[in-house]
Amino acid sequence: MAQTKDFYQVIGVSPSATQDELKKQYRRLAAKYHPDKNPGDAAATERFKEISEAYGVLGDVDKRKHYDQMRQLGAFGGFGGGGSRSGASRPGAGSPGAGPTGAGGFRYEDLDVGGFGGGLGDLFGSIFGNQRPGARSKGPERGQDVETSIEVPFRTAVSGGKVSVELEVTEECGQCHGSGAAPGAKVQTCPECHGRGTISFGQGGFAVQRPCPQCMGRGSVPTERCPSCNGAGELRARRKVLITVPNGVDTGSKIRLKGQGGKGSKNAPPGDLLITFTVLPDRFYTREGLDLVAHMPINIAQATLGTKIELKSLDGKKVALRIPRGTSSGKRLRVRGQGIEKDGARGDLIVEVNVKVPEGLDEAAEAKMKEFADSIGLKY
Repeated sequence: MAQTKDFYQVIGVSPSATQDELKKQYRRLAAKYHPDKNPGDAAATERFKEISEAYGVLGDVDKRKHYDQMRQLGAFGGFGGGGSRSGASRPGAGSPGAGPTGAGGFRYEDLDVGGFGGGLGDLFGSIFGNQRPGARSKGPERGQDVETSIEVPFRTAVSGGKVSVELEVTEECGQCHGSGAAPGAKVQTCPECHGRGTISFGQGGFAVQRPCPQCMGRGSVPTERCPSCNGAGELRARRKVLITVPNGVDTGSKIRLKGQGGKGSKNAPPGDLLITFTVLPDRFYTREGLDLVAHMPINIAQATLGTKIELKSLDGKKVALRIPRGTSSGKRLRVRGQGIEKDGARGDLIVEVNVKVPEGLDEAAEAKMKEFADSIGLKY
C-alpha cells in the first residue's frame, strides 16, 4: 500500500494557513520542482507529484474541509480525536469483508461525518473524485456545464431579444483528441499505476483509491506530450454564443440552455450553459414586479393648471395621459395593461410626476411670481 504524508506537511504549511497562503506556497514549490526545470531528476519529479496531489485537495475549499475532518478522526496515523465513537457498537463493524478498518477493527465507512451526510467512504470519494478500485482510462465524458452572468439592457430584458456572450469553456484538445499524445507519439501503460488509472492512498489500516497523478486516471501516458495541451488532453477555449433573452427577465433570473456548454469527449454529449441575468438601468423606466414606472417631468404651470401629456410605451405605442389640476410632485398615475408581460400576466404602466421648478428668474418673472403668490396667500 502506498504510504502518504500529511498533505499540510507535503506543502509545508500549518493546518490553519489561509487559502492564499496555501496557493502562494504551492506556486513556490511547483516552480522549484517542476519537471521542465529539473530534467532527468527523478526525485524532483516525485516531489512535484506529491505537491500537486496535496494541493489538489487542500486548494479546493470543500475538499479541504472534508480532509480536515479525516485528520481529526485520526485517518493519518491511527484512530484519534473521534475515538469515542467505537465501530464495535455498530452491527457488522470489523466483520470479514466489511471493508478497510481502523484501530480495533473500526470500519471507516460506518462513521457518520458531521456536516457531510455520509460515511468516510463517501467522504474519501468526494475528495479523490469518486474513483473506484481498478478504474481504467476515461471513457466518453459529458461536456462541462458552464455558468456565467450576463448584463442585458433594460428594454431587452422587458421585451425579450438576443445578446451575444463570449464564454470560456474546457474542451477536448482538437489535436490529440483527448489522448494527451503528440502526433506520432506512442501511448504506453502508465508506470506509476501499471494501467489501473488509480493508486492506493492510505495509512493506519485503511486504503482508498484515487486518480493516478502521473496519468491523471487514464492508465496510460504518451512517450511525447501533445504540444497544444501539454499532455492534459483538454484546453480552455473561448467561443461566442447568441443568447435568446426571454421577455420579462429580471436581475437574478436564470435560464439553462441544453447542449450549449463545453464539448463532450469521445463523442459524448455537450454540457449545458447556465445563465444568470443582470439587468442594466434605463434612463427613463424602472421596474416594480411587472409594473413599469416612467418618471415624467412636468413644469409648475402644468402641475398647477393640469395638462395632457403623451409618452411611448416600451412596445412603441403612444399613450395619452391627462395630468389633473393641482398635481403634486411624486404623484402616480396608472395606465392599466401597459406594463411587462410574462407567463400570461401583464402589469401596468405607472407614470410618476416630477414637478420641475424654474431656476434663475429675471426681475420681471420674479415680480409676477410674487404677485401670484400674494394673490393666493403663499408665503415666501
